[in-house]
Amino acid sequence: MMLYLLLSLSESGIISPNGNKKKGMRLVSWNVNGIRAIAKKGFEEIVEYLNADILCLQETKAQVDQVNEVLFGYDYSVYANHAEKKGYSGTAILSKKEPLNVVYDMGIPEHDNEGRVIAAEYSEFFVVTAYVPNSKAGLLRLDYRKQWDADLLGYLQQLEQKKPVIFCGDLNVAHRDIDIARPKANYNVSPGFTQTEIDGLDNYLNRGMVDSFRLLHRDEVKYSWWSYRAGARARNVGWRLDYFLVSEKLKPQIKEADILTDVMGSDHCPVLLVLE
Repeated sequence: MMLYLLLSLSESGIISPNGNKKKGMRLVSWNVNGIRAIAKKGFEEIVEYLNADILCLQETKAQVDQVNEVLFGYDYSVYANHAEKKGYSGTAILSKKEPLNVVYDMGIPEHDNEGRVIAAEYSEFFVVTAYVPNSKAGLLRLDYRKQWDADLLGYLQQLEQKKPVIFCGDLNVAHRDIDIARPKANYNVSPGFTQTEIDGLDNYLNRGMVDSFRLLHRDEVKYSWWSYRAGARARNVGWRLDYFLVSEKLKPQIKEADILTDVMGSDHCPVLLVLE
């Protein structure tokens, strides 16, 4: 399986056979659905071949010391955030270049107990990764999700007053019908495809952020999450939930944006952004 994965990555142009990256800064975002679980599935080899300058992880499901233990010896500086509830949520940023500053959470107490946000400041921009809350079955958490989206947008706008922002992660929303295999069956019924959540993502895009994948692939159908049930991934019954949104100022620097569907190990696959 690992050999097939690496050959697939090479043949697709994601990596070169010797693992050298293409020109430009490579950023990768990936919901790993448990960093301790994926560590048993060839994660170290996958990270090596992804060869990101900055790798953002969501749903690590581990405390900071556990994340550091898993990633010990990796060729990255590691910045992790965890939830008060053990084995839940959590984010991390792995960076080849040490950031100028790293800030955890939004500074809003009602949101800051689940380890969902990390902002790393670099000389040219901020990189913010987030694991956006799921609205839950029955949409029980939809009102909270709406407020969370609004507050995160405000946080990103504060950062953007200083320098451009690269915002990535599992945003837990399929933006348009093209981003979900069965839109009619899920619209306003399933968490992640309600009008409230769609409006939340529209608010980011209407306030100066660009969906990098849709910028370069206007009509391409490609998903980043598949249920473990009923062979959904094999049948490609999926959702596009993972994004790189970038400040309008960075739009001219977007060289490549992709969804790396060949990379296994989680119910999500990584998404890629390359900047000139």
